[in-house]
Amino acid sequence: MKSLCTVLFILLLSVLSPAAFAGPVDLNHADAPALAAAIDGVGPRLAEAIVAYRKAHGPFTSVDQLLAVKGIGPRVLERNRERLSVGRQEASKRP
Repeated sequence: MKSLCTVLFILLLSVLSPAAFAGPVDLNHADAPALAAAIDGVGPRLAEAIVAYRKAHGPFTSVDQLLAVKGIGPRVLERNRERLSVGRQEASKRP
């Protein structure tokens, strides 16, 4: 019972993490734990894959480029689009 309470407490803290209330997460600067916390449907392993892709291919130039990461599909991208950014590059494209 104690371990169940601990797990529930940890889940509650993860939902109430500062990343959940912050602005969009920058795909080019966030580390794997921040990506896992901010992107719905992305856990630690997939977050590591995002970081590895970024290291291998350079910075993301658009949020849509996240689809090139194995394991990220259109549903995950669309569900999270509003909470993702690629830093200054994407900001310059806005009207």
